[in-house]
Amino acid sequence: MSEARVRPERFEAFHDMIVAAVREFPGRYPGLVDHEVLIAPPNSLLYVSRWRSEQDLVGYAGEHWRDQPVVLPGEDEYLVAPLQVRHFTLASLD
Repeated sequence: MSEARVRPERFEAFHDMIVAAVREFPGRYPGLVDHEVLIAPPNSLLYVSRWRSEQDLVGYAGEHWRDQPVVLPGEDEYLVAPLQVRHFTLASLD
């Protein structure tokens, strides 16, 4: 999951840019099981992705996936703070 804190006046443009960028990800990254863009008012946008395996995630995000978020070109001009990335693993409910 990555969280972007966006400049309020740039929020719509950033949202549009992110949606356009990730729309094609399932076809480009076969290990991507599911992904979504979530809006957290007033100025945060989250990109959540679920991967088949850690190896598939490395294929997308690179060897430093644990601590270096994937940043799109020009993304930082929309943000009030650096992109934050967090990773989770699924815990069984049994």
